[in-house]
Amino acid sequence: MSLQLLLNSNAGKVLTWFKMMSEIYEDPKILDEYLLFHYGRENEILDPKVQWPDGMKQALDFAVRTPSHFSTNTMTRGLDLGCAVGRSAFEMARTCEKVIGLDFSHRFIAAANYLKNKSEVNYSRLDEGAMTVQLKAELPEGIDSSRVEFMQGDAMYLPENLGRFHRVHAANLLCRLKDPIMLLKRLGDLVEKGGELVLATPCTWLEDFTPRDNWPKADTLGWLKNYLLDDFELRSVSDEPFLIRETARKFQWTRSMITVWTRR
Repeated sequence: MSLQLLLNSNAGKVLTWFKMMSEIYEDPKILDEYLLFHYGRENEILDPKVQWPDGMKQALDFAVRTPSHFSTNTMTRGLDLGCAVGRSAFEMARTCEKVIGLDFSHRFIAAANYLKNKSEVNYSRLDEGAMTVQLKAELPEGIDSSRVEFMQGDAMYLPENLGRFHRVHAANLLCRLKDPIMLLKRLGDLVEKGGELVLATPCTWLEDFTPRDNWPKADTLGWLKNYLLDDFELRSVSDEPFLIRETARKFQWTRSMITVWTRR
């Protein structure tokens, strides 16, 4: 964050946002939930003794399904913005020679790096009250982890020397940024000509994360088109559900809008 930004009239609001985001995404409970979300097996997320709705089962493996919207050709460089604990970055490494995964949370990046280096990481699943079960997240089969590099950073203030990429992936990130337009304006410089961009957003605009003035003025898809169509061709629009388990009986079931773009 620049000194200019710190000194302007909105500095207090910016610092409050950074503090709030750190409190959320550095929480060990949230880390455990995301490790389960990214790496949990079906029988670890959904009790096999319960007859769950089909929609809950279809919402599993979101972090695997979103990068599957890229083409299957092998590319040189990939970037996963808001990579959390790393599953999508690892999946991108199946068809990218080098992938950078970037996230705001130091704790998420530490867990992703530990998994990269040790091939597994232990975590706790909360069932109810203070009752927990110990589980293990494992590096997905067939992944060359040396292809992946994880770094802590802010998607609104990306390093100038980050370079360009043949694939950029950002899942459930835009509506968690204080000023998402800053990222949208940078995407044209991040993606190589002919490269691919996959954006996923549940369009859950909340003032806790994004000031109302920075929300889309109408629908999110139209807003994306307004900022991206000069540099990108929109290839497809679809939905992918996702499921986050909080306890044995409490889940977040949400649909994310997936837009796939090609750099002109």
